[in-house]
Amino acid sequence: MKQILQSLKTGATEIAEIPCPSVKRGQLLIRTTQTLVSVGTERMLVEFGKAGWIDKARQQPDKVRMVLDKIKTDGLKPTVETVFNKLDQPLPLGYCNVGVVMGVGDGVAGFSTGDRVASNGKHAEVVSVPTNLCARIPDSVSDEEAAYTAIAAIALQGIRLVQPTLGESIVVTGLGLIGLVAVQLLRAHGCRVLGIDYDADKLALAQQFGAEIVNLSAGEDPVAAAQRFSRGRGVDAVIITASTKSSEPVHHAALMCRKRGRIVLVGVTGLELSRADFYEKELTFQVSCSYGPGRYDPNYEEKGQDYPVGFVRWTEQRNFEAVLDMLADGRLDVKPLISHRFAIDEAEKAYQLIAEAAPSLGILLQYPTAEEKPEAELRQQTVRLSTQRPLPSQHMNAAIAFVGSGNYATSVLIPAFKQTGARMKVVASSGGVSGMHAGRKYGFEKTTTATETVFTDSEINTVVITTRHDSHADLVCQALTAGKHVFVEKPLCLSLEELAKIEATYAHQQEQGNAPLVMVGFNRRFSPHVQKIKSLLASASGPKSFVMTVNAGSIPGDHWTQDKEVGGGRIIGEGCHFIDLLRYLADTPIVEQTRMTMASTNNDTVSLQLGFADGSIGTVHYFANGCKAFPKERLEIFAAGRVLQLDNFRKLKGYAWPGFKSMNLWSQDKGQKACAEAFVKAINEGGLSPIPFTEIVEVSRMSILLAS
Repeated sequence: MKQILQSLKTGATEIAEIPCPSVKRGQLLIRTTQTLVSVGTERMLVEFGKAGWIDKARQQPDKVRMVLDKIKTDGLKPTVETVFNKLDQPLPLGYCNVGVVMGVGDGVAGFSTGDRVASNGKHAEVVSVPTNLCARIPDSVSDEEAAYTAIAAIALQGIRLVQPTLGESIVVTGLGLIGLVAVQLLRAHGCRVLGIDYDADKLALAQQFGAEIVNLSAGEDPVAAAQRFSRGRGVDAVIITASTKSSEPVHHAALMCRKRGRIVLVGVTGLELSRADFYEKELTFQVSCSYGPGRYDPNYEEKGQDYPVGFVRWTEQRNFEAVLDMLADGRLDVKPLISHRFAIDEAEKAYQLIAEAAPSLGILLQYPTAEEKPEAELRQQTVRLSTQRPLPSQHMNAAIAFVGSGNYATSVLIPAFKQTGARMKVVASSGGVSGMHAGRKYGFEKTTTATETVFTDSEINTVVITTRHDSHADLVCQALTAGKHVFVEKPLCLSLEELAKIEATYAHQQEQGNAPLVMVGFNRRFSPHVQKIKSLLASASGPKSFVMTVNAGSIPGDHWTQDKEVGGGRIIGEGCHFIDLLRYLADTPIVEQTRMTMASTNNDTVSLQLGFADGSIGTVHYFANGCKAFPKERLEIFAAGRVLQLDNFRKLKGYAWPGFKSMNLWSQDKGQKACAEAFVKAINEGGLSPIPFTEIVEVSRMSILLAS
């Protein structure tokens, strides 16, 4: 299927061939008929992509500060690689989609195959969208009209925040698509509306919809016009739907308002606010968030947990429904807002129009009908990326499939496995875009959204799992049952029940005489500094003391890694790295463990105490309340009257250590490449797993116990 992608590095727009997405639980699989280009938002993305590096930095000063902090701790090279990898990832465009349901995910109620729906799906021939971001289209509303649902919901949410009452005078500043929809919705509320813009054609449309107008290009004074419009009292409210770097719209809005007037920002403007503008009038100022309550709430959008209507009357989905109702009865008319139509194959012309800032308003993209493109053709879930096959003389025993192609996989793990010379066979992703990007960039033969085919492909003997944590255990068991070697990015699993299932599956394979290698991405034990520490400790007799300090930084409580069911929390999800590191250096089993947690945190500021069978002790301080200027990871080891100190896997110092003082690297090396190389070497040479399965199970069990 075809999908429109945007390069943030170059600004180029591409119509890419992507595998059809798989329909997930709680989602609808939709065959697209129309999408609407959001000119303001998408022009901003195109312009950002085309901007030079200096202009990109100026537009994102907060990101620049993060980059500078990372250079201080990790070094220049890994920081530059991270930035370039981020910009290299293609961005799927669009959020105004109309289509027909062609698949219904588990747990979905109220939708059926064949329903026409409006959603916030991308510009793609097929999209998979959570049900709370979809709404059925009334029979009397055309697909072209319904394509405006998401845009109109943005306007509607801004109006809901303004809380207009019958007869109030309200200004709309910026008469693009959202502004012109806002004019109509305010008129439907019984409000008097004053529209402000530079474009004569847009002003004429606002007049057609019942607004009075102010033409800024003719030099008209918006504040004076608002005073006349409000009969000298000041307007009741201002909705700003303009897109500009200037703070002038907010300043003018404050001057226009009456005492205790309301200002709502729906668009994007400068926010250099003047206290004097707001103080004497006691004005309220609020920024509107997209389509309404539920936006960016993973429980609502991803898990489908609706808000009770008695407490939250208007959600994203209910705003969609309200817009469609108004389209159905004619109170909202979007036909005059259509300025261009392009077939999806001609989408580049649409974005050229945007980039050149040519006159346009509503640009519709139209998609092939079922007669023009059969559904079976759209449902293709595997795309061949390369016809190149390995030569027989290359003797590459490891034929690898990646399940998951997120940021860590594409920036770290896939390149690490690529460098081993292994055969990069398939990369699987649920949405298709990230898998396609990773596949093309790193030379995979195919990309797919049908993950189950990875386990039935006889040419694949190794599966690398880099999905969200809650899927790891099932995928590991599927790989083992299929007789394939498995490398799973930490953690191995999230619960003792899952761990027992993995142990049983592994034991069964051993009984059958087929014991695939199991490896968890505990890469730190493979770093050059840790390998040096290991060799030094071999000469130190007696128990040792380990202090691992992790300046982890804060992550919001609603991030998926903090979700116990999805991410398992940060101790299972990341703390396991450091438990494994101390277990490796102690080289003896963990026999006891305790935990202390700081109050009033997300359970991610903790001290973990470990006791080892030889009398050694270890502490992992995993802190989320520190400063970024301090090294992220520091390891201190006290043994036989000597001390070793490792800072951020760049600098290792020895105190009173015979023949050793320091080992420094120009850039950080946490051992990811060496970890992948050791695993592939074991497969190719028929050796044992670089990390014994018993140690993997031991560390996984301790991580789960310490997190509970």
